[in-house]
Amino acid sequence: MPRRIQHDPARRRRHFIKEWRDYRELTQEQLADRLSMSAASLSRIESYKQPYTQDFLEACADALRTDAASLIMRNPTDDDAIWSLWDAAKPGQRDLILDLARSVVKKAAS
Repeated sequence: MPRRIQHDPARRRRHFIKEWRDYRELTQEQLADRLSMSAASLSRIESYKQPYTQDFLEACADALRTDAASLIMRNPTDDDAIWSLWDAAKPGQRDLILDLARSVVKKAAS
C-alpha cells in the first residue's frame, strides 16, 4: 500500500499573498469574492493551514494585478527591496539602474 503523504503546515513554502492583498488594499472578503471562494478558505491559505494550488496562485495573481512568481517570492511592502526601486523608476532610470548594477557586479568580480 502506498505511503500517505503528510501535509505539514510548518513545512509549507513562504508566500506573500496576504502582503499583496494588503498592498492592493483589499479585505479577505473582497479578494475571496474575486476568486469565487469563501473568505474562510482564503484565510486558511494565507495562514498556511491549507496549501494553495497552481490554479489558485494564477487566479490570485490576476486578481491582485501581479504575477504568480511575485506571490511566492516578493513582498510588495518591503521598501528596501531592489524591485521597489525598479517599480518606482521610470524607463530611462531603469537603464541607469541596470548599468550601475552591472558595474558593481563587475567590480566585485575583479
